[in-house]
Amino acid sequence: MKRFCLACAVAVAAVSCVSLLHAQAGALEETVVIDAAAPRHAFPHFWEQMFGSGRANLSLRAGYREDLRTVQNVTELRYIRFHAILDDENGVYDQDQQGRPVYNFSYVDQIYDGLLQNGVMPFIEISFMPRKLAANLAPHPFWYRPLPSPPSDPAKWAALMEAFTDHLVNRYGRQEVEQWYFEVWNEPNIDFWNGNPKQETYFALYDETAQSIKKVDPKIRVGGPATAQAAWVDAFIAHCTQNHIPFDFVSTHVYGNDTSQDVFGENLDIARRDMVARSAKKIFDQVKASAAPNTPIIWSEYNATYMNQSEVTDSAFMGPWLANNIRECDGLTTMMSYWTFSDVFEEQGIVKTPFYGGYGLIAERGIPKAAYRAFELLHRLGAERLGVDSDNALVTESKDGQLVIALWNYAEPGQTAAPKTFHLALKNTKAKRYRMQFVDPSHGSSLAAWKDMGGPATPTLAEIGKLIEASQMAPAREYGITEPITLAPQGLAVINVAGPSSKAEGASRLHR
Repeated sequence: MKRFCLACAVAVAAVSCVSLLHAQAGALEETVVIDAAAPRHAFPHFWEQMFGSGRANLSLRAGYREDLRTVQNVTELRYIRFHAILDDENGVYDQDQQGRPVYNFSYVDQIYDGLLQNGVMPFIEISFMPRKLAANLAPHPFWYRPLPSPPSDPAKWAALMEAFTDHLVNRYGRQEVEQWYFEVWNEPNIDFWNGNPKQETYFALYDETAQSIKKVDPKIRVGGPATAQAAWVDAFIAHCTQNHIPFDFVSTHVYGNDTSQDVFGENLDIARRDMVARSAKKIFDQVKASAAPNTPIIWSEYNATYMNQSEVTDSAFMGPWLANNIRECDGLTTMMSYWTFSDVFEEQGIVKTPFYGGYGLIAERGIPKAAYRAFELLHRLGAERLGVDSDNALVTESKDGQLVIALWNYAEPGQTAAPKTFHLALKNTKAKRYRMQFVDPSHGSSLAAWKDMGGPATPTLAEIGKLIEASQMAPAREYGITEPITLAPQGLAVINVAGPSSKAEGASRLHR
């Protein structure tokens, strides 16, 4: 894409910095022993197939769709999830003077057409309540004021769900819609649902919704409870199985800075680094112990923070955090939806400055963040994962037999940390060289460049161009297999080991 072209001078400077990284002294040391003939298991890219986004109506904007295509360039993006498809700004629901429902799916069509035209399917979050169907008109505090209300008339809600689903099937065809997911509501255990009591009234909403959707097409995938803080999943499965309510998956959310009290009901020492994975293990164990142990588990929101923290989501910290989260969550989930792919986003109001701690991979005006580069690097990981005795490495094998390795130097924002030097010790391969590309706070980080500019709240067009250039990673370079790799704190590198196929004859394999 034209706006991502990098000036030659910048490329030369960045390549020089790669060499400096290799030459740093005094770093922490780790030898990563990699056996190319080690047992391996299938490694689907569960972290990059689905992303969250700002509310449904924002998908009509050109900037949203440009960012969507940009993220598609470096991931396996297949599904997009957003709030508020039923909000009044989309004009879905009205009533005539006699109180009879009037449906209008014009904006719904434009929204979903836009996703499909860009090769992406909707993960439909059914929310929020249309005003004329709401039992409670008290709005949620989001800037766009959604209504987290139960329906005033459950029969009219059920009719809306049936009409909505029937319209989608008629417009896009059963075969298409059966590939989508329908998730009932968003975080009903907190302030996105004001039914009382929360769980009982949410389950009633779920029952009406799921049965109405399945009435149109029993093969459509529907699920919930879409809770915050990894809540209610065991109760949801028990409710559905005991009452013969259909469900095809379970979904929930967690963030790295959620508290252990909120997620586990007790005070535990769980760092941001591990909170998502610990929560994923909790839900995995609950599902396995349930009456439906093979139910797919979808984390329809996750991130390192639910707050606007520039030092987290805008920074290179996200590279090691993401890589470690992938390492720990492998085998515990079907899909994980990073919140969000773009800062075309208005929950706290209209964006006032490019770097404010927005959740997106791409800042305002199409500026890629370091997190975007991290996804770009981690996309290159192979389709099989090999065991390795390291908390700072992922070792995979690509379909063509190349070893693809991720290494990182994890450091929390604000933490004083040293560079770290890795040595690769390879067994059962004749590879002599590797190619490496990396991102860290000084390379591939548009945040650092923005700070160097003085942090302008409204960068000029020329400054935006410089920030986009600064977001580029240095080109990959090739090294001898014995050359060490030194990463700055919050650095992430992905390495392709060149040479003969690493697939050993008769290597044992594990499959999950």
